[in-house]
Amino acid sequence: MRLLQEHRGQSLRAGTIVDATIIAAPSSTKNSGGELDPDMHRTKKGNQWHFGMKAHIGVDERSGLVHHVECTAANVSEVTRTHKLLHGREDTISGDSGYLGADKREELQATKAAFWIAEKRSKVRVIKSQRERRWAECWEHRKASLRAKVEHPFG
Repeated sequence: MRLLQEHRGQSLRAGTIVDATIIAAPSSTKNSGGELDPDMHRTKKGNQWHFGMKAHIGVDERSGLVHHVECTAANVSEVTRTHKLLHGREDTISGDSGYLGADKREELQATKAAFWIAEKRSKVRVIKSQRERRWAECWEHRKASLRAKVEHPFG
């Protein structure tokens, strides 16, 4: 039965990739009372400000199947929603640097999964040893190639 489900693409694997994207809205979005929509907020990404909401998704690492979606205000931190994007049977959880510290959060303490979260570029750049820096860059490249699957649903 399991083989049949896997053949049809109906089976979730053991790993989840998490990511979020900003869903932009016009800054003049008003509700019927003439006020700004309370579900939408401003957030800064890089040096640019955005107004709208944020879509958080959990994707199966093998098939690319989206199994969890949650929408929040744009100013909600990605790491705070990690636990809502998991199916519960993960052995790995992958994410970009917005998910740093997810393994330390109280709601994920019972999770036995390995966290493959991208390191911030600035931390890799300051490694003095050439050998260690090359190894770290190689490891980050490997994690990024795995996380690339999560970008396809946003496209």
